[in-house]
Amino acid sequence: MDTFHVKTKILIGGGMDELAEKLRRVFIVTDKFMAESGRVAYVTDRLERAGGEYVIFSDVQADPDIGTVTRGVGMILDFQPDAVVAFGGGSAIDAAKAIVYFAARERDMRSCPFIAVPTTSGTGSEVSRFAVITDREKGLKYPLIDDSLLPDLAVLDAQLTTSVPPAVTADTGIDVFTHAVEAFVSTASNDFSDAAAEKAIKLVRSNLLTAYGSPGDLAARQKMHNASCLAGIAFSNSGLGLNHGMAHALGARFHIPHGRANGIMLPYVMSFNAGCAEKLTPTAKRYAQISRLLGLESSSIRQSALNLIRTARRYVEKLSIPATIQAAGVGPGEFEAEVRSMAEAAMADRCTATNPRTCTVDEIEQVFRKAFAGRLP
Repeated sequence: MDTFHVKTKILIGGGMDELAEKLRRVFIVTDKFMAESGRVAYVTDRLERAGGEYVIFSDVQADPDIGTVTRGVGMILDFQPDAVVAFGGGSAIDAAKAIVYFAARERDMRSCPFIAVPTTSGTGSEVSRFAVITDREKGLKYPLIDDSLLPDLAVLDAQLTTSVPPAVTADTGIDVFTHAVEAFVSTASNDFSDAAAEKAIKLVRSNLLTAYGSPGDLAARQKMHNASCLAGIAFSNSGLGLNHGMAHALGARFHIPHGRANGIMLPYVMSFNAGCAEKLTPTAKRYAQISRLLGLESSSIRQSALNLIRTARRYVEKLSIPATIQAAGVGPGEFEAEVRSMAEAAMADRCTATNPRTCTVDEIEQVFRKAFAGRLP
């Protein structure tokens, strides 16, 4: 039996003013930059005008770790809020999810609405039942997957993304594309997740490069915000795949931003999944369907799949994302020292469970090696 679940109420283009009127005691999760630069005033000014109280937890850093979550849990239990607002990129929202998830073991959080306000267009975390937490000592990323991680409300206001640096727009934008493609070919996909993934892919095609090249184009920014959310809905229901499993391992070992790691790996994982270098797999037909969606279809399934892989590669190039692991600054020696353990970590990653092509640790290692050297069909 297939299922499709959308819990989060989505407010498109704004809505924080109306929400603030209903909030009285708010725990805000954000990062240090958002707090110190004053950008969190998007939330706090509205709360103050409405007479609400708040406390800000701003310890979140890129790839939030276990220690951050532990401190946040202690703080939220002390403050006893009646609402939680996550304000920032995927790291802030993931940290807030984990904090609420573990705090719920100590007190009933069901009457405490969780509001996500993304400031980047990439993770889709505002509508997904996923959160990724890092163990820095072990160099591992742990995906949490649970329906209770879904926010109750999401505010999609593209005004918050216009000052994002181009590199972040690139990394998060390729993350959206990866989410949508992986959701579409996942073994757990269905007609409903496909619909969300397909629309996200179309929106990326029409708006990502514009948002990257013309940061002030609010229309393109809002469309990418919407695409990120739709891709999040898709993968939250269908799961992800090997690309994310490998990106988690790569990012944890070499501190490469998550979206960038996804972009580096995407053409190589797609080539493996499609069997382009050997015998075509059924997944090649799914990639061919995406090619048809984007007007890239050719006379053969193989060529259509290759056209999509090359399109992913062109996105990487036009967004100034490194095309290989080596180009991302990883030297041959350090790569060799870590490649086997990265393959093992990717194999154990829960995202890999819904990959459309089953694989071994040896095969994952070979994909890593191709991504290091830049070997594609």
